[in-house]
Amino acid sequence: MLTLMKKFYDNLEENFCVVCMGAMVICLTLQVGIRIIAGSSLAWTEELSRYTFLWTVYIGAAFVAKRNAHLRVTIQFMFMPLRARLAFRIIADVIWILFLLFMARQCWTSIGYSLEFPERSATLHITKAYVEMIIPIGFTLMSWRVVEGYLKRLRSGTLYDLIREVGK
Repeated sequence: MLTLMKKFYDNLEENFCVVCMGAMVICLTLQVGIRIIAGSSLAWTEELSRYTFLWTVYIGAAFVAKRNAHLRVTIQFMFMPLRARLAFRIIADVIWILFLLFMARQCWTSIGYSLEFPERSATLHITKAYVEMIIPIGFTLMSWRVVEGYLKRLRSGTLYDLIREVGK
């Protein structure tokens, strides 16, 4: 049971993105097919595909953070010693995490106001604040995945592997 939960946790973002992308592709295919056959489309498919795209983007960003694959400009550190490179990398990641958490807090505040005065979507009649909750969830998940990456590397003794590729 524990290994099943670990596998689920380790593949959370990937599985979520696959489901959302699949739903988006099905909605868009259905929309195009109905438009070709009937001359008009189903309005809810366009709205649902937009929402699944939004969710895919934010969860996908957390997936990229988990894989340590975000784009970084690191050429300026090429001639620095390893310790200095690592220090700058940690400083940059701390700033990034603080920014992500700040944005998540701001989004939660905004969503709180949206829940007080709910706005419903045009065709699905979903309260839009529920759809938009993915934004602070994504920011929080991204920050956790960055911290988790550091914790894993500290435990395994591979912290310097974060910056070894710079300068090769």
